[in-house]
Amino acid sequence: MDHIIGQSRPGAQNEGAGAQASVPLVSDGSQATFMQDVIEASRTVPVLVDFWADWCGPCKQLAPVLEKVVTAAKGRLRLVKIDIEANRALTAQLAQVGLPLQSIPLVAAFWKGQILDLFQGALPESEIKKFVENVLKAAGGGTMPATELLEQANVALETSRPEHAAELYSAVIGEEPENPKAWGGLIRAMLALDDEEAAAAALADVPTKIAEAPEVVGARAALELKKEGRKAAEEMEEVRARLAANPNDYDARCELATGLNAAGKREEAADELLAVIRADRNWKEGAARLQLLRFFEAWGHDDPATLAARRKLSSLLFS
Repeated sequence: MDHIIGQSRPGAQNEGAGAQASVPLVSDGSQATFMQDVIEASRTVPVLVDFWADWCGPCKQLAPVLEKVVTAAKGRLRLVKIDIEANRALTAQLAQVGLPLQSIPLVAAFWKGQILDLFQGALPESEIKKFVENVLKAAGGGTMPATELLEQANVALETSRPEHAAELYSAVIGEEPENPKAWGGLIRAMLALDDEEAAAAALADVPTKIAEAPEVVGARAALELKKEGRKAAEEMEEVRARLAANPNDYDARCELATGLNAAGKREEAADELLAVIRADRNWKEGAARLQLLRFFEAWGHDDPATLAARRKLSSLLFS
């Protein structure tokens, strides 16, 4: 592949560096532009090349995910898309040097004019992100910024991928040991994995400086409620029987709320406590209200269940 991945013409590097800001992150390439778009461009920034064809279903699945990940990297690498049917001469030339283009989609990462790494098939977004991270590390670009890792971790946790979320939160902590959002997220990820021991261990490792940060306080509340909820869940039938016998058994109603919260039924849990507050807001010095506030901390102050219950609580307290 010396005639493709060779030395660029004199002065090409300086020109490429000067034009870098105006080059799009995602573009369509061809055999006519391959040297400029891929080989020369890769001397300043890693370039992913997506080899695809219109008849390839998996290619169409991969493309939007690949573009999303590359765009999220914010200029630290680029993506060039090559239609193998429209560029058969280039495809044949690349196949001669070992690129397995008989099976697409295929994505090859170029750095300094050479192929750095590649993958085949329509991988899930998490795997593509790992591939990009590895390319950036190998190219000396380092890992993704902590803010971006944190965003990805939050999405992973919200989409029921706690194990991947825990990995990402840990990566953020490795870069920023006093990041309260990462510590709070890591504890919540451990709870989502039903690993209370690991969650407690993470909580114990939180730096003293951020121990009272809202994110850590909320995660601590979630851990405490998880423990309490486990016991309440075991006694749910008994608690419901007590309420059936006496609807004004506020202790039973609070226990029921704790059990419902442990089962993930946040709205129902809040409603049980709101029922107690509505009936007697000063019962046990406001115990139901205080428990509801603990729920808010554990759920997060911007959680939909928190927002809805807070509105109801406000209407009760200020009516």
